Amino acid sequence: MWVAPGRVNIIGEHTDYNDGFVLPIALPLVMECRAGVRADTKVRVVSAQRPDEPVLVEVADLVAQRDRVPGWSRYPLGVVAEFVRRGHAVGGVELELDGAVPIGAGLSSSAALSCAVAIALRDLFAPTVTDRELIEFARAAENDYVGAPTGLLDQSASILCTAGHALFLDVRRFVEDGVDADVNTGAHEQIPFDLARFGLELLVIDTGQPHEHVDGGYAERRAQCEAAAAELGVAALRDVDSVAALDRIADEVLRRRARHVVTENARVLTVAQRLRDGADPRAVGPILTAGHASLRDDFEVSTPALDAAVDAAIAAGAHGARMVGGGFGGSVIALIDRAQTDAVVAAVRNRFADAGFAEPRTFVVGPAAGAHRAD
Repeated sequence: MWVAPGRVNIIGEHTDYNDGFVLPIALPLVMECRAGVRADTKVRVVSAQRPDEPVLVEVADLVAQRDRVPGWSRYPLGVVAEFVRRGHAVGGVELELDGAVPIGAGLSSSAALSCAVAIALRDLFAPTVTDRELIEFARAAENDYVGAPTGLLDQSASILCTAGHALFLDVRRFVEDGVDADVNTGAHEQIPFDLARFGLELLVIDTGQPHEHVDGGYAERRAQCEAAAAELGVAALRDVDSVAALDRIADEVLRRRARHVVTENARVLTVAQRLRDGADPRAVGPILTAGHASLRDDFEVSTPALDAAVDAAIAAGAHGARMVGGGFGGSVIALIDRAQTDAVVAAVRNRFADAGFAEPRTFVVGPAAGAHRAD
């Protein structure tokens, strides 16, 4: 069995596909892949969540059959197809999937699933594949086989994160420099993130409103960012070093989209430096809240339920709170004193009840290990 974790970003949403900076942690919640070699040349996939929908496809027919297999199965099958496309001799394989990462909660369940399958296939068929290549395989599977226009963040977090640390990732350098993902470089760095030492916890609030990357909203934001960069004459919004430079963008919507990315990159760099310096994490709380305001107002990917969770957590004493993931639903994180956990949870639930929202799911998380073989 191989496992890969979901993730939450401490800070850094919608910056990865703009060649920017991100700061995720891996969750203690994982997707599981039990895998074994078959005697034939078929891939069989079965999910504990869909026990009545096993899928059986010839390895050689994976591309031709893409539109005929159920949508959920395209994530694992896409990873197999990507190994084959890149010249690895993958034979018949049995894939049994299960996991605890909530689906549609903005916690990267799909990337965790893809990465669990990828690491299993590497161990079974292609042991020389590097971690960096695994990240590319998993992302390409989601982009090309599933049709989800994700960036590099989710897969990098699932593969590279380590227990007790946040992962600082400079996406452009990581991609362009071809750095080795198995060692720390300027492109990626493990930064200690010990909340317990300061009496803190990170609370995840799952609103129960699922989001999907395979929809118009996420792709539209990517296109708007690309249009803003083109208008400014830069390769990506990562190259814009001040908000004042955005005045050259004529369209007000594109200007706001770009403003989120520019200010969010700055927030990532500030939070990463404060954590490197060993500062009390309470100091980054207001930066998290500012990130939510930017996602809500400039990037317009929040929802009334996400806003209610943030507002209720802050009112109940959280040091900072913000939505996580691509938006349009999903989850919120709140940085809280351990002694205030029950009070914050109660406040959020009361706010949801008053607003007529379904009761949210809440759980405390800490930085966990990345993908690995579990038995």
